[in-house]
Amino acid sequence: MVKAIRFYEFGGPEVLKFEDISVGDPAPEEVRIRHTAIGFNFLDALVRAGKYPVLPELPAIPGAEGAGVVEAVGGDVKNLAVGQRVVYAATIPGAYTEARLIEAHHVVALPDAITEDDAAASFLKGMTVEYLIKRCYPISEGETALVHAAAGGVGQIMCQWLKHLGVVVIGATTSEEKKDLILSNGAAYAVNSSTENIGDVVEDVTGGEGVNVVYDSVGPDVWSTSIDTLRPRGYYVNYGNSSGPLAPINAVDLNVKGSLFFTKTSMRFYQLTREELENSAAALFDVMERGIVRPVIGQRYDLSDAAQAQIDIMEKRTTGSTILVP
Repeated sequence: MVKAIRFYEFGGPEVLKFEDISVGDPAPEEVRIRHTAIGFNFLDALVRAGKYPVLPELPAIPGAEGAGVVEAVGGDVKNLAVGQRVVYAATIPGAYTEARLIEAHHVVALPDAITEDDAAASFLKGMTVEYLIKRCYPISEGETALVHAAAGGVGQIMCQWLKHLGVVVIGATTSEEKKDLILSNGAAYAVNSSTENIGDVVEDVTGGEGVNVVYDSVGPDVWSTSIDTLRPRGYYVNYGNSSGPLAPINAVDLNVKGSLFFTKTSMRFYQLTREELENSAAALFDVMERGIVRPVIGQRYDLSDAAQAQIDIMEKRTTGSTILVP
């Protein structure tokens, strides 16, 4: 038996139960991983609340990513071995547990230079950044990006990576206290959208031309102000909805505002093959090993305190990445 967080109905953090579960032997294409660090993401709270586009059958164990050591391998698994350090990020939940079974094609071996804590704190977030800035909108040196939630786990990694690429980053937050944190992670400018007008800041920074791209994980709270910051033929990339689901987009508005491009993204469509997963992971590991991306673990919670962790992230009390410790 191992300890796990499980929920039997969708609802508030109170539905999360800390209890014993049994973990059997892996099927032929599975491995069993003993977690040493569990990744924590805002989407975990959305799944628990029943507000994520893809929901698990109940009862369910939340959590999309984790790092640890392989305990057992199925008979058909050839690329992983018992005792190997690994990390994974998957659309199939089940990470909030001391050990789990997972299909081996989701799992990647960890380089020696990367700790399991850093891997759990950055794997999903870092690969999200990779596809957003390399493949969704392949940004170029000298361009300008508006990054929302720039003090969060994804936001900090994005600011660090974009600075390395020579991009001028305007990082947005809703907290005055987090502006220095955003600047320390590579943003050229930081704006508190609660007290400052994002449009005015963008106009000053770009000389009225607008940004090349908006990277938005917030949704409706920032949509109307942010789309007006784009230059003609600019890209609006929405990859999250922390303030709720976006309303339907009027295509005519995109034309009137400058022949703009809009996309609503999900990482699963940028990892359709094992090769895409391996390439994305390799790109992330490379910038981590070279010190370009440095995961900032702002909080650690015991696995048993997962409900409190979800409360804190929903109430914007967290900064950087959060991990759960089994």
